[in-house]
Amino acid sequence: VIFRWWKISLRNEFHESRPGEIEESQEDFLDDSSLHIQIAIVFGAKVLEHVLNLCRGNYDFLERLPVPLLLYIISFLELEDIARLSQVSRRFEMICNSNALWENIVENLCDTITPEMKELAQEMGWKQFFFTNRLQLQLQLRRRRQKQDAQNKKIT
Repeated sequence: VIFRWWKISLRNEFHESRPGEIEESQEDFLDDSSLHIQIAIVFGAKVLEHVLNLCRGNYDFLERLPVPLLLYIISFLELEDIARLSQVSRRFEMICNSNALWENIVENLCDTITPEMKELAQEMGWKQFFFTNRLQLQLQLRRRRQKQDAQNKKIT
């Protein structure tokens, strides 16, 4: 673990100060409570916890991946695996139930999606759209067309 620092000041007395550095093994760092305190004061408790977890090897790098990359990876999973993954954490629950993921899944699995179907999916949610059977979707699309036709007749 290497920590580097430098002083930034307008005072002349610090004008010639050089950067400092502490280099410790992970084991030594874990035992150095005075350095923990300094890190917590300067950077906060979250940063200290992050560094401690890295040194202990208790860090979930999957949680740190950006959402677009996670969406891409998750879109290749089986439905049962997506359901299990959604139970891992709040973040994965949000991602596994997101419209972005289910839109990607629907577009990958369906041959053709008409603009009308896209509008319906956006209204009802892509996940709900995916799990609704074809007959129900056809019925909902027919009702939607009838409403639009009725509204168009009122306008003209």
